[in-house]
Amino acid sequence: MSGLVLDGLVKRYGSVTAVHDATLNIPHGKFVCLLGPSGCGKTTLLRMIAGLDAPTQGRIVIDGANITDVPTHKRDFGMVFQSLALFPHLTVGENIAYPLRIRGASKADQKAAAERLLGLVRLPGVADRPVSKLSGGQRQRVSIARALALSPRLFLLDEPLSALDAKLREAMQIELKQLQQSLGITTIVVTHDQREAMTMADLVVVMSAGRILQAAPPIEIYRRPADAFVADFIGMTNLLPGTVTAPGLIAVEGGVLAAQETGPAGTKVMVSVRPEEVNVHATLGGPQGGTNHLPGTVTFLRDLGASVEIRLDVAGKEIIAVSAPQDRPLVEAGDTVAVELPAAACVVLPQ
Repeated sequence: MSGLVLDGLVKRYGSVTAVHDATLNIPHGKFVCLLGPSGCGKTTLLRMIAGLDAPTQGRIVIDGANITDVPTHKRDFGMVFQSLALFPHLTVGENIAYPLRIRGASKADQKAAAERLLGLVRLPGVADRPVSKLSGGQRQRVSIARALALSPRLFLLDEPLSALDAKLREAMQIELKQLQQSLGITTIVVTHDQREAMTMADLVVVMSAGRILQAAPPIEIYRRPADAFVADFIGMTNLLPGTVTAPGLIAVEGGVLAAQETGPAGTKVMVSVRPEEVNVHATLGGPQGGTNHLPGTVTFLRDLGASVEIRLDVAGKEIIAVSAPQDRPLVEAGDTVAVELPAAACVVLPQ
């Protein structure tokens, strides 16, 4: 069983190309997040997978069968839209059972399925309640249950949690991931929320300007980004332009950085260092100069409870360091410090 394969998908609207050569292999049972800024093509890609938009070129293959030209209603996919699209004149149970009703299922089977699915999404006993009486999170669960009514082989969601408040959204992220794990159904979610993708996905697909820049597990995306855009879009990072002077050494403003992989001498590169990897040393008694230690000035500090954020000026460029409260260096705004960027933390990217 080969799962879902996107083979060179392109979508053009007149002279505008919304998706460029999207090629991706999604194994069975994976939770995939299409991640990127607004207008990057992620929803267009999802709509092509769903059959709502026809690709200009390329193929969509599932389990070895080419479904590029198969109509949406024959693809056996479940989909949750951003608007949820529940029927306001139907009860919760009737909303969930609607796909079964139009397939000709008996009323007894419809009722049994609705009750089973409500238990699955942790909403037992509300089948007879009007949709208008539900909270935002409850409506989200009902929409998910309805999409699962026909036991789809692929579950597609277009920014399903964007309308929820921050706390409820985080709770629903965990619930949705747990539900997907229990069902083992291949799931593809469109989101622009990096934290959401990192929480739920087995595979994160980062897109920009209609192109897939990187597709990998969340930890690989975070630790080994493909380029500066991915590094900057996923979480927070410090990016320093530099030039390779010798194997393993990069000249940047303020000093020299050693890194594990650099490329040939003369190459222009970007060095990415995550804030939690940056060490700040008070000048007095701290490391002075040398490789991977750059002189800097503390410009701002803030205590966020679970962490301490320090902003520094290093040769005119802002560097951010984040540490646990117990590891906070004894520095204040205005102090001259040594900023350590460990060699193991320096990820070298094309400039």
